[in-house]
Amino acid sequence: MSSVSTLDDVRRGKADVNPIAGRPGPRLYGFLLIAVLLLFWEISSRLGWVVSSYWPPVTNILRAAVEQLAGGDLLNALLATLGRAAIGYVIGSAVGVCLGILLGKSRFLRLALLPLIEIVRPIPTPAVIPPLILFLGVDDALKIFIISLASFFPVFTNTISGVAAIDDTLIQTARTFRAGWVRTLVQVVLPATLPAIAAGLRTATSLAFVVAVLSEMIAGSSGMGYYLVQMQYALRPDLMYAAVLYLAIIGYCLNRAFVALETRCLPWMGKT
Repeated sequence: MSSVSTLDDVRRGKADVNPIAGRPGPRLYGFLLIAVLLLFWEISSRLGWVVSSYWPPVTNILRAAVEQLAGGDLLNALLATLGRAAIGYVIGSAVGVCLGILLGKSRFLRLALLPLIEIVRPIPTPAVIPPLILFLGVDDALKIFIISLASFFPVFTNTISGVAAIDDTLIQTARTFRAGWVRTLVQVVLPATLPAIAAGLRTATSLAFVVAVLSEMIAGSSGMGYYLVQMQYALRPDLMYAAVLYLAIIGYCLNRAFVALETRCLPWMGKT
Protein backbone atom coordinates (compact mmCIF):
# COMPACT_ATOMS: atom_id res chain seq x y z
CA MET A 1 0.00 0.00 0.00
CA SER A 2 2.81 2.42 0.86
CA SER A 3 4.66 1.63 -2.37
CA VAL A 4 1.56 2.50 -4.40
CA SER A 5 1.12 5.84 -2.66
CA THR A 6 4.80 6.58 -3.17
CA LEU A 7 4.51 5.94 -6.90
CA ASP A 8 1.48 8.23 -7.05
CA ASP A 9 3.44 10.95 -5.26
CA VAL A 10 6.28 10.63 -7.75
CA ARG A 11 3.90 10.87 -10.70
CA ARG A 12 2.31 14.01 -9.27
CA GLY A 13 5.65 15.65 -8.52
CA LYS A 14 5.28 15.36 -4.74
CA ALA A 15 8.39 13.29 -4.24
CA ASP A 16 11.98 13.96 -5.20
CA VAL A 17 13.24 10.47 -4.39
CA ASN A 18 13.31 7.41 -6.62
CA PRO A 19 11.12 4.86 -4.74
CA ILE A 20 13.04 1.91 -6.20
CA ALA A 21 16.66 2.85 -5.64
CA GLY A 22 16.19 5.60 -3.06
CA ARG A 23 18.06 8.06 -5.25
CA PRO A 24 17.26 11.76 -5.64
CA GLY A 25 14.78 12.67 -8.39
CA PRO A 26 15.45 14.91 -11.40
CA ARG A 27 14.16 18.03 -9.66
CA LEU A 28 16.63 17.66 -6.80
CA TYR A 29 19.44 17.18 -9.31
CA GLY A 30 18.36 20.44 -10.92
CA PHE A 31 18.61 22.30 -7.62
CA LEU A 32 22.03 20.74 -6.99
CA LEU A 33 23.23 21.97 -10.39
CA ILE A 34 22.06 25.50 -9.56
CA ALA A 35 23.88 25.33 -6.21
CA VAL A 36 27.10 24.18 -7.92
CA LEU A 37 26.89 27.00 -10.47
CA LEU A 38 26.34 29.59 -7.74
CA LEU A 39 29.27 28.16 -5.78
CA PHE A 40 31.45 28.43 -8.89
CA TRP A 41 30.27 32.04 -9.30
CA GLU A 42 31.24 32.81 -5.69
CA ILE A 43 34.67 31.21 -6.02
CA SER A 44 35.42 32.85 -9.37
CA SER A 45 34.63 36.27 -7.92
CA ARG A 46 36.47 35.79 -4.63
CA LEU A 47 39.63 34.37 -6.24
CA GLY A 48 39.70 36.92 -9.04
CA TRP A 49 39.13 34.51 -11.89
CA VAL A 50 36.73 37.12 -13.30
CA VAL A 51 38.14 40.59 -12.68
CA SER A 52 35.15 42.88 -13.07
CA SER A 53 33.15 45.18 -10.82
CA TYR A 54 30.05 43.77 -12.53
CA TRP A 55 30.74 40.25 -11.20
CA PRO A 56 30.11 40.55 -7.43
CA PRO A 57 30.21 37.49 -5.15
CA VAL A 58 26.95 35.64 -4.70
CA THR A 59 27.05 36.30 -0.96
CA ASN A 60 27.05 40.04 -1.64
CA ILE A 61 24.06 39.62 -3.93
CA LEU A 62 22.15 37.62 -1.32
CA ARG A 63 22.94 40.20 1.35
CA ALA A 64 21.76 43.02 -0.92
CA ALA A 65 18.60 41.06 -1.73
CA VAL A 66 17.69 40.68 1.94
CA GLU A 67 18.49 44.30 2.76
CA GLN A 68 16.51 45.70 -0.17
CA LEU A 69 13.52 43.48 0.52
CA ALA A 70 13.51 44.53 4.16
CA GLY A 71 13.86 48.18 3.13
CA GLY A 72 10.67 48.00 1.11
CA ASP A 73 11.87 49.37 -2.26
CA LEU A 74 12.29 45.97 -3.87
CA LEU A 75 9.08 44.66 -2.33
CA ASN A 76 7.09 47.61 -3.70
CA ALA A 77 8.61 47.04 -7.14
CA LEU A 78 7.69 43.34 -7.01
CA LEU A 79 4.11 44.06 -5.97
CA ALA A 80 3.70 46.66 -8.72
CA THR A 81 4.94 44.25 -11.38
CA LEU A 82 2.85 41.33 -10.11
CA GLY A 83 -0.25 43.52 -9.95
CA ARG A 84 0.10 44.67 -13.56
CA ALA A 85 0.94 41.17 -14.75
CA ALA A 86 -2.11 39.69 -12.99
CA ILE A 87 -4.56 42.25 -14.42
CA GLY A 88 -3.18 41.94 -17.95
CA TYR A 89 -3.08 38.14 -17.70
CA VAL A 90 -6.72 37.87 -16.64
CA ILE A 91 -7.94 40.24 -19.36
CA GLY A 92 -5.86 38.68 -22.15
CA SER A 93 -6.68 35.10 -21.13
CA ALA A 94 -10.42 35.76 -20.85
CA VAL A 95 -10.53 37.38 -24.29
CA GLY A 96 -8.38 34.59 -25.72
CA VAL A 97 -10.68 31.84 -24.41
CA CYS A 98 -13.89 33.56 -25.51
CA LEU A 99 -12.61 34.53 -28.95
CA GLY A 100 -10.98 31.13 -29.46
CA ILE A 101 -14.26 29.34 -28.80
CA LEU A 102 -16.23 31.73 -30.99
CA LEU A 103 -13.85 31.47 -33.93
CA GLY A 104 -13.52 27.73 -33.44
CA LYS A 105 -17.28 27.30 -33.84
CA SER A 106 -18.00 30.02 -36.42
CA ARG A 107 -16.57 29.75 -39.92
CA PHE A 108 -17.70 33.29 -40.73
CA LEU A 109 -15.80 34.77 -37.75
CA ARG A 110 -12.70 32.75 -38.66
CA LEU A 111 -12.71 34.12 -42.19
CA ALA A 112 -13.29 37.67 -40.93
CA LEU A 113 -10.92 37.91 -37.93
CA LEU A 114 -8.26 35.20 -38.22
CA PRO A 115 -6.19 36.98 -40.94
CA LEU A 116 -5.97 40.11 -38.79
CA ILE A 117 -4.96 38.08 -35.71
CA GLU A 118 -2.32 36.18 -37.67
CA ILE A 119 -0.85 39.45 -38.98
CA VAL A 120 -0.57 40.97 -35.50
CA ARG A 121 0.65 37.82 -33.72
CA PRO A 122 4.24 37.68 -35.10
CA ILE A 123 4.98 41.33 -34.25
CA PRO A 124 7.56 41.44 -31.40
CA THR A 125 6.25 43.03 -28.22
CA PRO A 126 8.97 45.72 -28.00
CA ALA A 127 8.07 46.87 -31.52
CA VAL A 128 4.49 47.80 -30.59
CA ILE A 129 5.35 49.69 -27.40
CA PRO A 130 6.58 52.97 -29.04
CA PRO A 131 3.44 53.40 -31.23
CA LEU A 132 1.17 52.57 -28.30
CA ILE A 133 2.87 55.22 -26.16
CA LEU A 134 1.40 57.82 -28.55
CA PHE A 135 -2.13 56.62 -27.73
CA LEU A 136 -1.90 55.28 -24.17
CA GLY A 137 0.97 57.26 -22.66
CA VAL A 138 3.43 55.60 -20.31
CA ASP A 139 1.10 54.85 -17.40
CA ASP A 140 -0.38 51.54 -16.32
CA ALA A 141 -2.84 51.49 -19.24
CA LEU A 142 0.03 50.91 -21.66
CA LYS A 143 1.63 48.14 -19.61
CA ILE A 144 -1.65 46.32 -18.94
CA PHE A 145 -2.57 46.47 -22.63
CA ILE A 146 0.82 45.05 -23.65
CA ILE A 147 0.57 42.27 -21.07
CA SER A 148 -2.98 41.47 -22.18
CA LEU A 149 -1.85 41.30 -25.80
CA ALA A 150 1.02 38.96 -24.97
CA SER A 151 -1.25 36.73 -22.86
CA PHE A 152 -3.99 36.65 -25.48
CA PHE A 153 -2.15 34.89 -28.30
CA PRO A 154 -1.08 31.60 -26.64
CA VAL A 155 -4.47 31.22 -24.97
CA PHE A 156 -6.36 32.01 -28.18
CA THR A 157 -4.19 29.71 -30.34
CA ASN A 158 -4.54 26.76 -27.98
CA THR A 159 -8.27 27.34 -27.48
CA ILE A 160 -9.14 27.48 -31.17
CA SER A 161 -6.97 24.40 -31.79
CA GLY A 162 -8.72 22.59 -28.94
CA VAL A 163 -12.15 23.45 -30.32
CA ALA A 164 -11.13 22.27 -33.80
CA ALA A 165 -9.92 18.96 -32.35
CA ILE A 166 -13.25 18.11 -30.68
CA ASP A 167 -14.75 14.91 -32.02
CA ASP A 168 -17.74 15.90 -34.14
CA THR A 169 -19.60 12.89 -32.73
CA LEU A 170 -19.85 14.68 -29.38
CA ILE A 171 -21.45 17.72 -30.99
CA GLN A 172 -23.84 15.59 -33.02
CA THR A 173 -24.80 13.63 -29.91
CA ALA A 174 -25.60 16.87 -28.10
CA ARG A 175 -27.79 17.95 -31.02
CA THR A 176 -29.52 14.57 -31.01
CA PHE A 177 -30.52 15.17 -27.41
CA ARG A 178 -31.66 18.67 -28.46
CA ALA A 179 -29.17 20.41 -26.20
CA GLY A 180 -29.07 24.16 -26.67
CA TRP A 181 -25.98 26.12 -27.70
CA VAL A 182 -25.22 27.20 -24.14
CA ARG A 183 -25.63 23.70 -22.74
CA THR A 184 -23.47 22.24 -25.51
CA LEU A 185 -20.82 24.84 -24.78
CA VAL A 186 -20.78 24.19 -21.03
CA GLN A 187 -21.14 20.40 -21.06
CA VAL A 188 -19.32 19.42 -24.27
CA VAL A 189 -17.09 22.11 -25.76
CA LEU A 190 -15.47 23.47 -22.59
CA PRO A 191 -14.64 20.09 -20.96
CA ALA A 192 -13.17 18.80 -24.23
CA THR A 193 -11.13 21.98 -24.73
CA LEU A 194 -9.88 22.39 -21.14
CA PRO A 195 -6.52 20.60 -21.64
CA ALA A 196 -5.68 22.86 -24.60
CA ILE A 197 -6.84 25.96 -22.72
CA ALA A 198 -4.72 24.95 -19.71
CA ALA A 199 -1.65 24.62 -21.92
CA GLY A 200 -2.23 28.10 -23.30
CA LEU A 201 -2.83 29.56 -19.85
CA ARG A 202 0.40 28.06 -18.55
CA THR A 203 2.38 29.56 -21.42
CA ALA A 204 0.67 32.92 -20.92
CA THR A 205 1.61 32.92 -17.22
CA SER A 206 5.32 33.23 -17.91
CA LEU A 207 4.76 35.53 -20.89
CA ALA A 208 2.70 37.95 -18.82
CA PHE A 209 5.44 38.19 -16.19
CA VAL A 210 8.21 38.65 -18.77
CA VAL A 211 6.32 41.29 -20.74
CA ALA A 212 5.40 43.14 -17.54
CA VAL A 213 9.10 43.55 -16.69
CA LEU A 214 9.97 44.41 -20.30
CA SER A 215 7.32 47.13 -20.54
CA GLU A 216 8.53 48.67 -17.27
CA MET A 217 12.09 48.74 -18.60
CA ILE A 218 11.06 50.56 -21.79
CA ALA A 219 8.38 52.91 -20.44
CA GLY A 220 8.05 52.71 -16.69
CA SER A 221 8.45 54.68 -13.51
CA SER A 222 7.93 51.78 -11.10
CA GLY A 223 8.11 48.01 -10.97
CA MET A 224 10.90 45.48 -11.36
CA GLY A 225 11.82 46.52 -14.90
CA TYR A 226 12.27 50.14 -13.85
CA TYR A 227 14.20 49.01 -10.75
CA LEU A 228 16.60 46.95 -12.88
CA VAL A 229 17.33 49.88 -15.20
CA GLN A 230 17.87 52.23 -12.26
CA MET A 231 20.32 49.85 -10.61
CA GLN A 232 22.18 49.50 -13.90
CA TYR A 233 22.53 53.27 -14.20
CA ALA A 234 23.55 53.50 -10.54
CA LEU A 235 26.34 50.94 -11.13
CA ARG A 236 24.96 48.65 -8.43
CA PRO A 237 25.35 45.17 -9.95
CA ASP A 238 24.65 43.51 -6.59
CA LEU A 239 21.18 45.06 -6.45
CA MET A 240 20.61 44.39 -10.14
CA TYR A 241 21.42 40.71 -9.74
CA ALA A 242 19.31 40.60 -6.57
CA ALA A 243 16.32 41.81 -8.58
CA VAL A 244 17.01 39.17 -11.26
CA LEU A 245 17.19 36.54 -8.51
CA TYR A 246 13.77 37.52 -7.18
CA LEU A 247 12.33 37.47 -10.70
CA ALA A 248 13.68 33.94 -11.21
CA ILE A 249 12.25 32.73 -7.90
CA ILE A 250 8.83 34.27 -8.52
CA GLY A 251 8.71 32.91 -12.06
CA TYR A 252 9.51 29.42 -10.81
CA CYS A 253 6.93 29.64 -8.02
CA LEU A 254 4.24 30.84 -10.43
CA ASN A 255 4.94 27.91 -12.73
CA ARG A 256 4.86 25.37 -9.90
CA ALA A 257 1.64 26.87 -8.54
CA PHE A 258 0.03 26.60 -11.96
CA VAL A 259 1.18 22.98 -12.32
CA ALA A 260 -0.25 22.14 -8.88
CA LEU A 261 -3.56 23.78 -9.78
CA GLU A 262 -3.59 22.01 -13.13
CA THR A 263 -2.90 18.65 -11.48
CA ARG A 264 -5.77 19.14 -9.07
CA CYS A 265 -8.29 20.47 -11.61
CA LEU A 266 -7.20 18.35 -14.59
CA PRO A 267 -5.66 15.19 -13.06
CA TRP A 268 -6.02 13.22 -16.31
CA MET A 269 -3.37 15.41 -17.97
CA GLY A 270 -0.67 13.75 -15.82
CA LYS A 271 1.66 16.75 -15.69
CA THR A 272 4.28 17.11 -12.96
